[in-house]
Formats: sequence, C-alpha cells, structure tokens
Amino acid sequence: MKEQIRIGIVGYGNLGRGVELAIRQNPDMRLDAVFTRRDPSTIPSEAKVYAIDDAEKFKNDIDVMILCGGSATDLPEQGPQFARMFNFVDSFDTHAKIPEYFEEVDSVARANGRVGVISTGWDPGLFSMNRLLAESILPEGNEYTFWGKGVSQGHSDAIRRVKGVKRGVQYTIPSESAVNRVRNGENPELSTREKHIRSCYIVAEEGADLESIKQEIVSMPNYFADYDTTVEFISEEEMKQNHSSMPHGGMVLRSGKTGENTTQIIEFGLKLESNPEFTASVLIAYARAAHRLSQEGQAGAKTVFDIPLGHLSPKSAYDLRKELL
Repeated sequence: MKEQIRIGIVGYGNLGRGVELAIRQNPDMRLDAVFTRRDPSTIPSEAKVYAIDDAEKFKNDIDVMILCGGSATDLPEQGPQFARMFNFVDSFDTHAKIPEYFEEVDSVARANGRVGVISTGWDPGLFSMNRLLAESILPEGNEYTFWGKGVSQGHSDAIRRVKGVKRGVQYTIPSESAVNRVRNGENPELSTREKHIRSCYIVAEEGADLESIKQEIVSMPNYFADYDTTVEFISEEEMKQNHSSMPHGGMVLRSGKTGENTTQIIEFGLKLESNPEFTASVLIAYARAAHRLSQEGQAGAKTVFDIPLGHLSPKSAYDLRKELL
C-alpha cells in the first residue's frame, strides 16, 4: 500500500466529526491529530487531540490540514494563519467575499510554499463546477441555483453568533413555482427574494432582547438581508426534538438555447441526509488533490476551478480512463 496522506483537523464540530468519519472510507489517508479551541480532553475523537495553539509544532508531520471552522469569523482568520505552516483545505462559503479571501490566502501560501484549497464543499464547490460547465456549454442562457430544503451550516453558524442567541438553526427553502418555471424552459428573471425563503429557529438566552435578535438577523448582509427571512423563537426541548438533524440539498440548472431556437436544460442536484457528512467527504477528496499539487511543486490558493478532476481520485490516470471514461 502507498504511504498514507497524513491529515489534521482544525475544529471538531459537526463538520470536523464528519471529516473523521470520511477518512475511514479512504484507505490512502489517516487522521493524525485534531486541534481545538476547547479543552482537548473533552473531544470524543479516536485521534490525538491538541490545543489549536500547538498546531505549529506539527508543520512537518501533517500533509494537509482540514479547516472545519465557520466562514463568518473562523476561516477569515485561520486560512491565512494556517497557510504559513500547512497545505490546507477549507469550506469558506461567503460567496461575496471569496475573491478577497482568495487573495489573502494566495499571498501567504505562495510565500511559504504551501497549497491552500479554499471554498470546497458543494456550494461553493460542486455547484460552482456545474455552473461553470453549463455556462461554457450553453453560453446563451440563464443559470439558476436553488438550495434546500435543508439546514445551511454557514447561515446557522452566523445566527448563533448573534448576541442573545443560545442555539439556532436556519433552513433554506426553494420556491417550487420558481423551480418549475425554470424546468419548463421559461427562462424567468428571478430576484434573490423570489427564489428562496430563509427560516430561522432560535433558542434565546434568558432575558435576551428578542426583537433585537430578530432585526440583527433579518438585516445581516451576505446572509439574510436580500431574502424573505422568518425568525421563530422556540424552546430548548423543541429544538432538540425537531431540529437536530442536518439534511440539505439543492440544484443547479441552466436553461439555454442552441441552433435556431432549441431549448436545452442542464440540471445537477443533490439530496443529502447529512450536510456536514457530505461536505466533509468533498473536503477529503480535495485534501488528496492539495497533497498531489504540493508534491508537484505547486503553491498558492486554489479553487475547484484550478484542480483537475483526476486529482480528486485515489485511482491512477490509467484506471480512470479504463473504468470511468
């Protein structure tokens, strides 16, 4: 067996736990360490667990770090920080800020000879690839992305950081009528607000100002301000009973024309029982790619647009041509 890729995990929430599970399904990888801001003795991982401040001691012992923090505050700080020391992969998903985040990571990673694969997962990530592919094939047309119904990890993380919020979960719900209009080839012009509803369920801290929490959420730029957003306050018990699972999904469609006036529709969809477990599985594939790019002598920030699909697979190029082409 080839030498295994040595993986480190930074952050052990839902995504970090998903990464640990995904590594078990990939024999060419092994989990060497988990790094956390919490007390390491409280982390129920099978790997050795260390304080996040100890990560630098392992820069020669870990091939790829997988950053599992949130996009609101964790990754903007951790990406450039870890790019000094490690090849890494993350799932930064604040779409509007990806260009500037890329530049920050790229400058640090290049200066230190590291590869930083940013914004992987399924959106951004797999959906991004399908948007590019469909647009390239059908240049005359419109692209539509619908998310849900499901729990958005990034948006849920954002509402949990609002002062007075004890627990929170956010569901993204696509408009059925909007989806059907696209599938029917109508090529509708749809505003952000027409395509989705964002539904938030909150357990508030005792004595918290509920109206203040609601207003901060519905006016949050990049997350909720451009959508019809509902905020419902519920009990801890109701949260536990009805909102503990993390399903998600969605679809990318492009409706376009070829020839004289022939309608063509491309559709890619996902239906996920566990958003974090699926996202973790994507991160693992891109961790393999990051390792290969590093071995090839590359450095700097990368996105899914920059990485050959063959680099995601443990199979050889010959086997991929033989089995999948």
